[in-house]
Amino acid sequence: MAELFIETGEFYWNSGIFIWSAKAIHQALVDHLPEVNALFDYGKKHINTSDEVQYINKVYSECPNISIDYGVMEKAKNVYVSCADFGWSDLGTWGSLYENHKKDESQNAVSGDKIYLYDSKECIVNIPKNKTAVIQGLDGFIVVESENTLLICKKDDEQQIRQFVADVTLAEGTPKK
Repeated sequence: MAELFIETGEFYWNSGIFIWSAKAIHQALVDHLPEVNALFDYGKKHINTSDEVQYINKVYSECPNISIDYGVMEKAKNVYVSCADFGWSDLGTWGSLYENHKKDESQNAVSGDKIYLYDSKECIVNIPKNKTAVIQGLDGFIVVESENTLLICKKDDEQQIRQFVADVTLAEGTPKK
């Protein structure tokens, strides 16, 4: 069926990118997902307080399992399609970030002010501005420091990062972000 849609040229594909004002999406929730709106409306007092994240995590688990597409977009009357070809790249992976990041002469993609690379190539390095890193002899690695945790892994093994984070979270008993 999808092939037929594409061949006819009469259909557009939903990329899942939406643009709306806070006022418009709030009204759409009121109109089309009142139970979701009620859950978040009840917690307004927690917004911009130290309880905000805890409340959102709690209420999110109580929300019905429905996508924004079915819950709002297919019902709302003020939805428009804008056709565009803007070279989309999902920067949700280190590999895609590497592909889209400026690289040095050794093809390293570096973020941070005090990073010193020696004999290293095709690496992704992301170190906070207040930290210093000296890296020697790596080829095709991800080196990231975040929240006092250092990750060093092969770029080819980036799919394992979720497991690494889960293991560290479990071992340290810290809330997963």
